Amino acid sequence: CILLADSYKFYWDITPEKLLKNMYNYYVQFWNDERTQKAKKLGLTPDEVVIVASIAEEETSKSDERGKVGRLYINRLQKKMRLQADPTVKFALGDFSIRRITHDMCAYDSPYNTYRVAGLPPGPIRLPEKATIDQILDSKPHDYIFMCAKSDFSGYHDFATDLGSHNANAQRYQAELNKRNIK
Repeated sequence: CILLADSYKFYWDITPEKLLKNMYNYYVQFWNDERTQKAKKLGLTPDEVVIVASIAEEETSKSDERGKVGRLYINRLQKKMRLQADPTVKFALGDFSIRRITHDMCAYDSPYNTYRVAGLPPGPIRLPEKATIDQILDSKPHDYIFMCAKSDFSGYHDFATDLGSHNANAQRYQAELNKRNIK
């Protein structure tokens, strides 16, 4: 992961080698000692933080929720739970337009499908914004290990610390999907 989402200025005649060197230098500058130490405190490498940020950014369009979502994934990793992140299924299937993840989709064999594979996928599922990476690094600790999209379709999530509460949230959301005939 040596690419960061940003605007870059290069001349048209730059060599591929020089381009890669410049991209790498920019990556090293971004991952200064402070950010690297924050990643280490989370038990992650910089590349792993980028992967978590990519999933969190795809999970929620609400920038003020990305740190919370990312921390939930970190909690699951620390508890040796599978991430079970819907965006990784969409990535594995090559279709981010999917609106409803099915049981069959969760069974799809891919190293990116975190319903099947323990730990993080082998790489990011998108190029996350630098702000999202910082939100993951600066996320406040919490005990949430479950989330479900809110049934009001606001783009936010209901969070839960236990399976019973999560199942209640999921039932509300599934009922709303059915009511709106979303397949």
